[in-house]
Formats: sequence, C-alpha cells, structure tokens
Amino acid sequence: MKPDYSKKATNQEIRERFDKDIERFSNLETGQQTTIDAPLTMDLCTEAAKYVNPNATELLDIGCGAGNYTLKMLSKVPNLNCVLNDLSMPMLEKAKERVSLQTKGMVTIIQDDMRNLELPDNHFDIVLAAATLHHLRGDDDWVLLFVKIYKALKPGGSFWISDLVTHDSAPVARLFEDRYSSYLEGLGGPEYRRKVLDYVNYEDTPRSLTYQLALLQKVGFSKVDVLHKNSSFAAFGGIK
Repeated sequence: MKPDYSKKATNQEIRERFDKDIERFSNLETGQQTTIDAPLTMDLCTEAAKYVNPNATELLDIGCGAGNYTLKMLSKVPNLNCVLNDLSMPMLEKAKERVSLQTKGMVTIIQDDMRNLELPDNHFDIVLAAATLHHLRGDDDWVLLFVKIYKALKPGGSFWISDLVTHDSAPVARLFEDRYSSYLEGLGGPEYRRKVLDYVNYEDTPRSLTYQLALLQKVGFSKVDVLHKNSSFAAFGGIK
C-alpha cells in the first residue's frame, strides 16, 4: 500500500514559512542549528565538488535558501555561473543579492518546485541540494528528480546532497529519532524541541541514506560516496 501524503504540508505552506525566515537562513551559525554538523557538511560537499570539478563553470543550487552553499562553493571555485532554485521568492532575492557580490558569472533565479525544473542536458558541472530533498514525497518524485539532475550534469559532473535522512530499520530509526530529539532539547529546551519536531513531522518525508545511494546508482551515477553521517543527517553524492 502506498503511503498517504495528503496530511503533509503543501508547497504553499512550506513557502510561506520560509518567506518569513530570510534573515535567519542568511546566517549559517543560527540558520542551520537544527541541522547537526551543518558547517562541516557544507564544507565537505563544496570541497568534494572542488576536488571533482576544479575547473567548473556552471553551478545549480536546488533549494538554495538564502545562498549559503553557493557562497561557500564560490569561495573554492570562483566566478561560477549560478542557477539558484527555491520555492521562496524572498529567499531567492536574498540569495541573488549575496551571490552576485561574489561572482563575475551570471546569476539566474528560478522560483519553482524542484520537480518542475526544466534543465538543459549536459550543462552543469556541479549540482548542490542542501536540506531540500526531504520535501519530496513518493518514490516517483525521487526518481524524477534524480534522473533530471543526472541528465543535466556534464559527463564527469557531480551532485552533492546534505540532508535529513531516515533509517531502514525501525529500531535504528527510533535510536536516531531519540538522539535528535535530545540534541534539539539541548539547543533550546523542550518547547524548541517540540516546535522543530512538529514542523519536521508535518513538512518532511526524508528517505534513508541507503535508499538515496542506491537511487544515485540506479539512475546512472558511476561513482557514489558518503562524505559524512551523524545521527539523522548525512552528506553524500555521485559523479556522472
């Protein structure tokens, strides 16, 4: 039986929440506190992209938020042409403002659901997706997007993901849910923990790391690697 996602947040609800939180997400230290090891995974994903594609010219950042990942990428591979995608126009405007100051390349913004992206084939050297794929719902969505990204990458191009993940074993899933709950309570107390877990439960439908690694291979990525995993968060990717 297929899961029922009818009670999950709509795109409009997700967009409206992020529309109101631009300044927080413009600061990595405060904006990504709910993501364990956020500064480390951002550094690892962009460093891996630099090592794999040191001469890159074309970058796509899916679910770019206020542009933190693109800015980090530009600090390692300068003057990229940057395509920034997000549901939230205020986020995109902030990202474009910040990114345009750091590159001589073209900066293009696309406000749309990532599943609707129309991307040129064999065009991008690097695709980044940080804390966004967990908004995908059914398996069809996941396959659709991974195929889209694979086709959009140049041969040798790379796709790097940093995200919330679930676990295939129910007891292991409970283990990491409990650890994440404790982590959040340590950050801001019981009320903060409840607030974060409520919107995670309402908005997010993450998949396991093993599911996503297998999907990367299934759609054609020739090399797949895990950069980091801690509790319910992982950084990983594939090379076309």
